[in-house]
Amino acid sequence: MNDEWICGRLGEDEPWALGAVNTPVFENSVFTFASGDELGAAIRDEDERYVYWRGTNPTVDVAQRKLAALERGERAKCFGSGMGAISATISSLVSAGDHVLVLGAVYGPTTQFLRYLEKFGVTHTHVDDLAGCDSAIRASTRLLYFESPSYMAYAIVDIAEVTAWARERGLVTVMDNTWSTPLFQKPLTLGVDLVVHSLSKYIGGHSDLVGGVVIGPARLVRPIALTEYQLFGAAMSPHDAAKVIKGLRTLPVRMAAHQERGLAVAAFLKGHPAVRAVNHPGLPDHPGHAIARRQMSGFSSLFSIELATDERQQVSIFLDKLRHFRIGVSWGGFESLVNAPALSTEESVRATMGIPVGLARLSVGLEPAETLIEDLGQALDALAG
Repeated sequence: MNDEWICGRLGEDEPWALGAVNTPVFENSVFTFASGDELGAAIRDEDERYVYWRGTNPTVDVAQRKLAALERGERAKCFGSGMGAISATISSLVSAGDHVLVLGAVYGPTTQFLRYLEKFGVTHTHVDDLAGCDSAIRASTRLLYFESPSYMAYAIVDIAEVTAWARERGLVTVMDNTWSTPLFQKPLTLGVDLVVHSLSKYIGGHSDLVGGVVIGPARLVRPIALTEYQLFGAAMSPHDAAKVIKGLRTLPVRMAAHQERGLAVAAFLKGHPAVRAVNHPGLPDHPGHAIARRQMSGFSSLFSIELATDERQQVSIFLDKLRHFRIGVSWGGFESLVNAPALSTEESVRATMGIPVGLARLSVGLEPAETLIEDLGQALDALAG
């Protein structure tokens, strides 16, 4: 089966749908049984059987089947947020005394969660590359966590190389694949053990849901579903699952449009004198472009630029001059968004992460590329002038 068929049809022809063209939303919190023995059997297998909303749900199951198939994974478990999926996954894999390696820049709240785990005796070390991994690995290291492209800098990790290194040392690998979606990159096929996504971004696609998912082999996903998913309470609602299903139907079309517009905007910015650097792995001169072309089939439209300034006020002027780019966090919806860490992140945190003052993150939406280019041009010209 191909990805477009998975996005549009897989799991949507179940008998219980009664021919409905849209997957029904099962709102009920409780499912009942014909006997006490049947209830007991279901409770013992709550990841597979419908018992209570906090276990699983037919609508959520359809979303999970689609997402697992897209990533070429055996199982998927959806959560009420991306951080719900990330925190449950990490918690399932580590215990007191364990150590986690974090390769490259990752989503800020992921780092915050790892710091939170320190009070339970779980430590972590951030490293920049495999040489850093070699230096930082310990006898207690259990997990290697990374993103590719990386957070804010959009550096590329050679996934096959990293997973081979980790496998030789008995480490479990977890990768956040939200940037690419499963359409443009399939980390499980490159050796990653578990993949996580924020479903709030491109997969949902309309800035109207919050959700997350972990995907991988049943031997790793099932324990998360039976323990952390149940105990942490970050259950996905069937209404959000229905939005995921609808978002997936148009994902191939939307991602093609995001890629086209993102590359057009990035190419324009590359030539503007008020821009010091453009961090987009789809550009031929990006340091990781060759690796990206090898392990990815396309590029999304989220990237960063470094303005030719080291003044916070100039960054603020740039954002305020924009008319079509809206100022806000998140990304992956119809609307184009801009955010600048210098204006939204504590200076000490930004400095620790190595983020320059002039960095701005652009999420290129589905508005006409020429409109977005004109908007960016007039805002940048105000700086250059």
